[in-house]
Amino acid sequence: MREQSPKEHFESAKKLGMKEYSNRVSNGEIGYLPSLEGIIKETEIVSHVDLDIMEIPLKKVVGTYSHLRSLSFSNGFMPILENNTEFMHKWESLCKVHLEEGIRDPIKVYEYLNWFYVVEGNKRVSVLKYFDAYSVTAHVTRLIPKLDNNNKTIQIYYEFLKFYNITKMNTIWFSKRNSFEKLTKLLDKYNPILPYYENKYKHFEVYIYNIFRRIYYSLGGDKLPITTGDAYLEYARIYGILDELDENELKKTIRELIKELKLFQKDELVDIQTTPIKANQGNMISTLTTFIMPPKKLKVAFVYARTIETSGWTYGHDLGRQYLEDMLGDQITTTYIENVPENGKAFPQIQALAEDGNDIIFTTSPVFKRDTLRCALKYPNIKFFNCSEYRPYKHMSNYYGRTYEPRFLTGIIAGSLTKTNILGYAATSPTHEVISCINAFAIGAKMVNPYAKVKVTWTKEWNSHDKFKDADKKLIEMGADIISNRNLTVPRDVTEKFGVYSMLCSVDTDTKEVIHHLAAPIWRWGIFYESIVKNVLNDTYRTIADLFGGESRLVNFWWGIASGALDIYYSKKYVPLETQKLVDLMRKMIINNDYNPFVGPIYDNEGNLVQKDEEVASSQDILKMTWFHDNVEPDTFTK
Repeated sequence: MREQSPKEHFESAKKLGMKEYSNRVSNGEIGYLPSLEGIIKETEIVSHVDLDIMEIPLKKVVGTYSHLRSLSFSNGFMPILENNTEFMHKWESLCKVHLEEGIRDPIKVYEYLNWFYVVEGNKRVSVLKYFDAYSVTAHVTRLIPKLDNNNKTIQIYYEFLKFYNITKMNTIWFSKRNSFEKLTKLLDKYNPILPYYENKYKHFEVYIYNIFRRIYYSLGGDKLPITTGDAYLEYARIYGILDELDENELKKTIRELIKELKLFQKDELVDIQTTPIKANQGNMISTLTTFIMPPKKLKVAFVYARTIETSGWTYGHDLGRQYLEDMLGDQITTTYIENVPENGKAFPQIQALAEDGNDIIFTTSPVFKRDTLRCALKYPNIKFFNCSEYRPYKHMSNYYGRTYEPRFLTGIIAGSLTKTNILGYAATSPTHEVISCINAFAIGAKMVNPYAKVKVTWTKEWNSHDKFKDADKKLIEMGADIISNRNLTVPRDVTEKFGVYSMLCSVDTDTKEVIHHLAAPIWRWGIFYESIVKNVLNDTYRTIADLFGGESRLVNFWWGIASGALDIYYSKKYVPLETQKLVDLMRKMIINNDYNPFVGPIYDNEGNLVQKDEEVASSQDILKMTWFHDNVEPDTFTK
C-alpha cells in the first residue's frame, strides 16, 4: 500500500480539524484551541518556575499561549487554515521531518494547572498529535496562581504541586481533593523490582498507570465524567498498587469496576433503605446483578472478625445467623468462618466461600470492606453484603444501623447521672457514622443537663481491647465519671441475650474503677439477615433495568429502632425511674417518627449554625456528618 505524502497527511489532518470544529460550533462551543492569555487574564500569578527541558505527555498539551495562534487549529490541535498558505507548507515540512527522522527540537510551553499551552512549536504539536505520538520534548515554565480557598481546582493544583515535587509525575489528575495525598501514601508503600528504571515513580507511571489507562480507555472509561486518576485511585484502594499487571485479568477487573465508576460521586443514585423491605414489595431498589434462583437451598455464609467466644460484636452477629436459621432453616443453609484477619488480608478466606458455591456472603466488619469488594468484582453473580456505614457499591451493598438513635438515649442517661458534668466517649476514628453517634450522645446529654461536656478520645483501631482500655484511662484522667466505651466488661446475662459489645458505665474517679453498667445500644442482626435473605428468596431483588430503565442505584440498608434491628438496654436498678420514663418516651417518639435528635437549631463546637431552627437533618446529612456538637471536645486525631 502506497504511503501518503506530507501533503496528503495535511489534507487528512485538515478534514479532522474541520469536522471537530464544526461539531463543537454546532453544539454551541468554541471550535478553536483555548488560549492561556485569555484564561489567566484575571488571575494573579504569584510565581514563574523554570522546569527546564522535559518530556511532557501530548494529551496534556491543550492550547496555545496567544489567542491569535489558537485560531489556526481546531480544539484538538488539527489544522483548519486554507491550503497553499505558509502555514500549510511549514506543517508539511514538519510532517516530512517526523516521518524521516523524528521531530527532535523541543517546543516551548507554559504549564498552568497541570495543562500545557504552547508558546513556540504549535505546528510540531499538531503533527505529533495527528500521528498519535505519546509525548514531546518541551522547555516548561510553570505558572503558579495565587492560592484561592474558594476555588476547588486551584486547591487541587496545590496538592498536585506537593505530589509532583515527590514523584515528578504530571500525567495524573484528580477531580476530588486529598486524592494526591492518598495516592502518595499508596506509593510510599510501593517497592517494586526495577528492571528498567531506577526511579520507582517512573516505573509506576510506565508499567502500572499507563497500562491501566490504556485498558481503561479501550473499555470506554474515557467516556465517564471522571478523570483516569480518579478511576485508578478507586482501583488502587481496592487492590493496592501491584508489582506487575496481568493484562487479561486486569481487563476483566476494569470491566466490572467501570460499572461502579459510572456511579462515582452520584449521591442521588444511593437509595437509603431506612426500614426493612417486605418480601415482594414493589418498589424495592437493588444494585445487584440479576439473581437466578437455584434449584436448591440458598447457601449463606458469614465472615467474622475475632471469635464468637471472645468478641461481643462477633457473638451478636452469630446470634443473628442463628436467628436466620430458626426463621428460614428449611430454605437455607448457613456457614461461618471466624477469626478472619483484620489487617486487609481477608481476601483468600472470602474467595474460598465464593468458590464453595455460596449464594450470599455477609462480611460482618467494616475492616473487610475492601476485600469483600474485591471478591464482589470477581464474582458478580454472588450477592455480597458488608456490615459498614455509608458508601455502598453496585456489586456490594452495605448494611448498618442508625446507631445515633440509641446513642442519643444513652446520652440522656449519661447527662442525668454525671456528677462532674464531664462525660467520656471512646471512639475509633472520626468517620461520619462515629461523628453522628458522638453528636447524638452529646445532644441527649445536653437535653437534660446543659452543663454536660463530652470529651472524646480516639483509639485509631476498629476493635482493639488494649486501645480502648487506654482510652478509658485517659478519659478518667480528664475527669469523666460516665464513659461510653466499646470494649468494657459487660454482664454476661446481657451479652448472652443481645451480643452487646458497647456499654455506658459509671466510674469512680478516685479508684478509677467501673461502678455500674448503665446502658448500651443493642443490635438484633437477625432482623437484617431475615429481611435481606427473604427478599432474595422471594426474588424481590430485580434487575435495575426493569425498575429504572437502565439507571443503576446503590443500596444502603440503614435501619433504626423502629425496625427492631436496634434498641437500647438500660439497667432498671441503676438508672433512676424518672430518667427511665424520659428514655422510654423519647424512644417511643423516635419509633413513631415524632422526634429526630438532629433538629435545629444546632450549633457546632466552633459556633457555626449547622441546623436551622426546626430544620431536621436528612439521612444524607447524617450519613455525611463532619462537624461536632457545641458541647463536644474531641481529642486531636492524627492519622
